[in-house]
Amino acid sequence: MLLGGIRYLLPVIDTAHKQGYYVITCDYLPDNPAHKYSDEYVNVSIIDKEAVLQVAREKKVDGIISFGVDPGVVPAAYVQNVLGLPAIGPLESVEILQNKDRFRAFLRDNGFNVPTARNYTKKEDALKEKHLWKYPIIVKPTDSAGSKGVTKVTKPEEMEAALDYAFDHSFSNHVIIEDFLEKVGCSSDTDCFSDNGKMKIVSFSAQRFDSKANNPYAPVAYSWPSTFSLEQEAYLASEIQRLISLLGMKTSVYNVETRIGTDGKPYIMEVTPRGGGNRLAEMLRYATGVDMITAYTRYSVGDDYEDIKQQPYKGHWAEIILHSNEDGNFKELVIAPEYLHNVIERDLWVKAGDEVHAIKGANDAVGTLVMKFEDKDALEKALADQSWWKIVVE
Repeated sequence: MLLGGIRYLLPVIDTAHKQGYYVITCDYLPDNPAHKYSDEYVNVSIIDKEAVLQVAREKKVDGIISFGVDPGVVPAAYVQNVLGLPAIGPLESVEILQNKDRFRAFLRDNGFNVPTARNYTKKEDALKEKHLWKYPIIVKPTDSAGSKGVTKVTKPEEMEAALDYAFDHSFSNHVIIEDFLEKVGCSSDTDCFSDNGKMKIVSFSAQRFDSKANNPYAPVAYSWPSTFSLEQEAYLASEIQRLISLLGMKTSVYNVETRIGTDGKPYIMEVTPRGGGNRLAEMLRYATGVDMITAYTRYSVGDDYEDIKQQPYKGHWAEIILHSNEDGNFKELVIAPEYLHNVIERDLWVKAGDEVHAIKGANDAVGTLVMKFEDKDALEKALADQSWWKIVVE
């Protein structure tokens, strides 16, 4: 059983079908794209863990996961633990990883590098303390993903609007404020994999942003390898393993965000026990040949899976998150001829006449480009100025 119905579930459904599994998708939005490809759809709120548990019992499922769907991770872990299904880890540990405030506190209490952060449940309480912060800061929901509800605040006068935006995107009415960590090079957002508590895949990417976008903190491109040094990657890999061991996590795909601060310290920003959105596990399959999706899917129903291990990148890879910077109706995707040979896959999610929106979060993306380059210089040139492609709207 898969929680959610977003298109990022399609490779999981395809993988499950290749293994001969019957797939049930669940959420409260029957028109979501994944339901068209599953064998059965159940209309149930995925954040209602007792309702999800009831469905899992009625359907006698062999496994349940929430891949790329942040709100479903804790309910999936709850059902796994209650029914004795293959679990990603203890429920308490999953809840820590899924809550930004508890996660920051856990990092701080266990000696990890961590920015100063505070949690609020009332806007008024946060506003009372707005002059205590050293700006800039980041204001965001504790339980949201895809950069929804996130604002960089540069002065106290901007705090109230940022809080309203964050609370609007919080399921639990919790918001976290933390120091904005100025980074060196690109931050990393990519997928990793643990096998019975041992990190088998720890990858790092270069996460790119569009300063002209409505939300400049919504990623618009990723590339592999990262801009980190080998020493920085080794340190972060060791710290991610320490974190997973402390929490007693088992077997899972993780979406991991890291960065190097201007203070020279490597920071773990997020570790969520689910596949990342934006097709990150698929990109790693392209770049390294490692298939985390198949291993994770087979584990989730109790089947053996092939041992997977770290592999080198086979070239320089990038994923472009296709998006518009203005509202309108989609007309066409234009790609400059000199870059067509770099395009390995074009995945467009809209057709002529469909409504598109200026990007504010991951849900405003309209497709992806998978690209391979001859060398680092060619990749950096393409990503530094992305005017060679355009979503044309009318």
